[in-house]
Amino acid sequence: MTGSGPEQAAPLKVVDILFGVAVMGTVGTLIGLIMGGSIMPLASGAGLVLGGVIGFMGGRRFLVSILMGTLLGGALAWFIAGPERISVGAGAGAAMGGFLGVQISMLLDMRAAKKAASEPPDPTVSRTIEGA
Repeated sequence: MTGSGPEQAAPLKVVDILFGVAVMGTVGTLIGLIMGGSIMPLASGAGLVLGGVIGFMGGRRFLVSILMGTLLGGALAWFIAGPERISVGAGAGAAMGGFLGVQISMLLDMRAAKKAASEPPDPTVSRTIEGA
């Protein structure tokens, strides 16, 4: 028998937290490289903490948008300016990916709210406390 509820949600929460730590830790490290070697531990640490918090709060779509921005920005910088500018492009791409991820997430949430408000209530569902 498969588990459901809190038993199954806990491993997914851990995966989200680890995903957030990996993505935001990488972005923090890239930002630390751009700003200089002495700030790298602070930027990396801030990225790790923020990634853990975002993962804990369930920001998977946001983290995926940052990851895609990092990869696309790094690839574009490599193509245009060469391998020495990959970290700059990846950092800028991560920032743009995060911005676009927030905007897209807000639009999707607004669309879902409008769709839920426009659907007629289900007449088969009873409105009593007992449900019968």
